[in-house]
Amino acid sequence: MTSRLRRRNDSSKAARPPQPAAKLTGIAAGGVAVVTAAGVIVTLATGSPSTSAPSASAPVQAAPQVNVERAHTVDGVAVGYPHTQDGAKAAAANYTVVSGSAAFLTNSERRHRAVAAMAARDAADMVGKKADLAATQAVASLRGDTTELSAEQSIARTGVLSARILGYDDQGAMVRLWTTTVRGSAAGHATPKAGYRSVTVTLVWEADDWKLKDSSSAAGLVAPIDARQASNVAGDFSGYVPAAADDPVVTGALRPDGFPAPYERSERGARAAAVSAVMLYGDTRFFTDEQWRHRMLAATAAPSVLKSVTSDSDATARLVAENRGVGTDGKSADGSELITRTAVLATRTISRSDQAASIELWTASAGGVAGKEETRRPQVAFLRMTVDLVWVDGTWKTTAVTPSAPLVPSPPAMQQADSADAFAEVGGAGNAPATA
Repeated sequence: MTSRLRRRNDSSKAARPPQPAAKLTGIAAGGVAVVTAAGVIVTLATGSPSTSAPSASAPVQAAPQVNVERAHTVDGVAVGYPHTQDGAKAAAANYTVVSGSAAFLTNSERRHRAVAAMAARDAADMVGKKADLAATQAVASLRGDTTELSAEQSIARTGVLSARILGYDDQGAMVRLWTTTVRGSAAGHATPKAGYRSVTVTLVWEADDWKLKDSSSAAGLVAPIDARQASNVAGDFSGYVPAAADDPVVTGALRPDGFPAPYERSERGARAAAVSAVMLYGDTRFFTDEQWRHRMLAATAAPSVLKSVTSDSDATARLVAENRGVGTDGKSADGSELITRTAVLATRTISRSDQAASIELWTASAGGVAGKEETRRPQVAFLRMTVDLVWVDGTWKTTAVTPSAPLVPSPPAMQQADSADAFAEVGGAGNAPATA
C-alpha cells in the first residue's frame, strides 16, 4: 500500500443485506411485510401496510451492451479484476469467500495453491501462514457434533453483505466487508451456526490485477435471524456441501451505466447473472430511487416480463417507502435509515441450455431500519431462491425469481444483537458490494 492511499475513519464492525421486492403477499405479526418482486421474497420491517395499488410505469430501455473482460479462475480463485473501486471490492469479496470455504480450510494443498493465486508476491508467505492458522482454528466449527471432521460434509459458506472502501488509489486499496458465515456439518445432529464478521482486506495493484497483501477479521454487526424462521436440521444442509454447490464469484465488471456487464453464454455466466440479479433486488435503491430501479430492471429482466416486473416492483417500493416514511435518500424525517441487502452464500445449477437456465441460490437477506427504534432493527432471513433466465440481447436476463423453503442455520452462539442505530454504518449506496 502506498503512502498516497487515502484512508477514511471507520469503525471496526460491519453490517448486512435484504431481498428483492414488489407485490404484497401478506403481513406477519410484528409488522414485518413479506413482499415479492418477480417471485423474490423480501423481508423488511414496514409497519402498517398501504392498501392503494399504484399504476404500472413504462419500461425503460436497456443501455447498449458492451464487451468487458471478466475475472477468470486459477486454482479455485477468481483473478483478473478491473482497475477500479468495484474491481477492488470484488477481489476483496472473492478472496474472503475463498478463504472461508470448506476446500480452503480442510485441504492444505488446495489452500496453498489458492494463496499463490491471490496473494501479492511479497506477502505470499505471511498470507499462507495466516491461512494455515485459520484452518487449524476452523476444525472445531466444521466438525459439528461429530467426533471427526468430514471434509465432504463440511458446511463453510460466506456471504458479503456490505463493502466499504476505506482507501483507494492506483496502487492499492483497503476494503472493509461485513459478512455472514455459516459453519458446521451436514452430518450429525448439530445445525450449522451463523456468524457475522468484519473483514478488512488490503490489496495492491500488481501484474495488472488486485492482489491480496493482508487481511484481518473481527466481530461484525450481529443482526437477529428473522423471528419467523426456525433453524433447520443438519441433514437439510446436504445440498450445500462442497461437491453439491459452489461459492458465488463476483467480478465488479460494469457497463457505463453502472449495471453488470454482459455475461458469457455458459453455465458460469448464468450463475453470475442470477447472483447479480438477486443482489440488485436487495439494494436499498430498489426501494427508494425509482429511476435507479427502472434502469436496474431494464438491465436484468427479460423484455417479455419487464412490464409486469416493473409494475410489481413499483408497488412494493412505494409501499415500503411510505410505511417507513423514507425519501429518495433512504432516510426518514428523524434521520433513521432504511437498510436492505442480499448476500449469496452458494449457487447450484438446476438446468441449463444455450437458451435458458435455472439456478438455485442460497441467500442471506437483511432488512430493517437503522435508528433509535429497536423494534425496527434489521433482521436477516436465510432463503433459497430459484432464478430462471433466458439468453437475450447478448446476455442472460431473468424471467422469474422464485423463493422456496428457507434454509436457516442456528443463531450466533452467545452473541447479542447490535443496536438498531449501529447498522447505519453499512447503509448507503457507497457500501453496496460488487456484483457478479
